[in-house]
Amino acid sequence: MPKPKAAFYWCASCGGCEEAVIDLAEDFLTIAGAFDFVFWPVAMDFKLKDVEVLQDGEITVSFINGGIRTSDQEHVAKLLRRKSALVVAFGSCAHLGGVPGLANFVKRSDIFEYVYHASPSVVNPDKKEPQELTNTKQGILTLPEFYDTVYTLDQVIDVDYYLPGCAPPPDLIMKAVAVILSGNLPAKGTVLAPDKSLCDSCRRKVTRPEKSVIREIRRVHEVLLDPDRCFLEQGIICLGPATRDGCGERCINANMPCRGCFGPTGGVQDQGAKFLSALASVIDANDEQEIKKITDSIVDPAGLFYFYSLPSSMLRGRRNV
Repeated sequence: MPKPKAAFYWCASCGGCEEAVIDLAEDFLTIAGAFDFVFWPVAMDFKLKDVEVLQDGEITVSFINGGIRTSDQEHVAKLLRRKSALVVAFGSCAHLGGVPGLANFVKRSDIFEYVYHASPSVVNPDKKEPQELTNTKQGILTLPEFYDTVYTLDQVIDVDYYLPGCAPPPDLIMKAVAVILSGNLPAKGTVLAPDKSLCDSCRRKVTRPEKSVIREIRRVHEVLLDPDRCFLEQGIICLGPATRDGCGERCINANMPCRGCFGPTGGVQDQGAKFLSALASVIDANDEQEIKKITDSIVDPAGLFYFYSLPSSMLRGRRNV
C-alpha cells in the first residue's frame, strides 16, 4: 500500500520552522517512514515541475510555513493548495503573519530605501535595486514581485488547520501528524493546540495580579527578574493573558516574558486588543496624566502587542491616508 504523500514549503520566514522538524530528533524517522515526501526544497532536490505533474489532491498534506510576501510564494502556495487534500499553516508566520508581518507598518519603498541605500553596512553608489526584469546577453532574468504587504497564508489560500508557534514545538508537531494519519480529523479551521490562555498553565499564576498593581512599566534589561513572580506583577509586559497555551512555557521557563507567538485563543479577533484590555485592568492609576506617563513608557507598543499577529489583526498594518 503506497504511503500518503506530504510536502513542506518555506515562504516568508526565518527558517526556524524547518529547524523545528530537525528538532523532532528520532521522531523524524517516524514521520519519514509514514510519509512519502514529494516536495521539500530546503531538504531534498525537488523542482516545481515535480509538483505540477501530480494529480489535484494527490498530496495528502502540505505543511506551509511563512507569510506570503512575494509573487513566487503566492504561486507555490496556490499550486500546493490545488495539489493537496489538506494544507496546514505551520508556525506563527503562516498562521498570523509573524515577525516578518511587522513590515506592514512601513511601505515597500521604505524597506528598499533602507536595505539598499541607507543601512550603515551598504555601499551602493550606483543606487541599484533589484528589478523584476533584467535584460542580459543570455536572455531576460526575472525576480519575483516583492509585495507591499505581508499576508497570512489563509489570506491567500484556503487553509485546513493551523499549527502555531515560533517554531511549533515537537510534541504538537507529532500530535498533528498522528491526527492526520489517523484520518480522525477535527473541524476545519482548528488550531492544533489547547484553547486556553498561557496564564492558565503558567506556574507563576499564583502571583498573577487580580487587581491594579502596575505603577511603572519596565523592560527586561532594567530589572533583575524574579523567576517565581508573574511578569506583570513585576511591571514587565507579558502577553500570556492574550496568548494560546501549548508552547510548553519555553520562554517563561527561561525567565523571559511571553511575546505571543501562539496567537490568541478561539473567539478572540485581535490579540493586541485583548492584551491591551488585560493591561489596562492592572494599571494602578486613576489620574489621566499618571496613566499617560505609565503607558508612554512602553517602547514600541504596536510592535510589542502585535509582535507576531499584525497581518491577522484588525489593524493589518499601516493606514494610508
